Amino acid sequence: MRQRPPRSNYDMYNNLESGRGGRGGRGNGMSSHEANANIMESQNNDRISELSDQVARLKGLTLDIGNEVSEQNNLLDGMGDSFGNVGDMLTGSLARMGIMLERGGAKHMCYLVAFVVFVMVFLYWLVR
Repeated sequence: MRQRPPRSNYDMYNNLESGRGGRGGRGNGMSSHEANANIMESQNNDRISELSDQVARLKGLTLDIGNEVSEQNNLLDGMGDSFGNVGDMLTGSLARMGIMLERGGAKHMCYLVAFVVFVMVFLYWLVR
């Protein structure tokens, strides 16, 4: 059985408006109901293909978002580990500073306070 090539919506509308139906004559052609059904089916098929394209795009976007979230989680985990290491270093530094203050007495504490005051004044001068 030989199939006819699909016709455009424009041809179908023109045939309906001219009263020819689908095949040229009124008696042997498609009825207007059949032509309307064909037009609606064609439009539905077009809309279905548009929807499938949009769904494919959305699927790609969700995959990209998932990959980005995974990368960001890995980055945040690495940063958390780094901050944990920095915290450990600061704890060790404070412990060593406490030992130094116990051994050196008030002289080292005066140097430390003078240094902190100098840094604060310098930062104030830079910001101003």
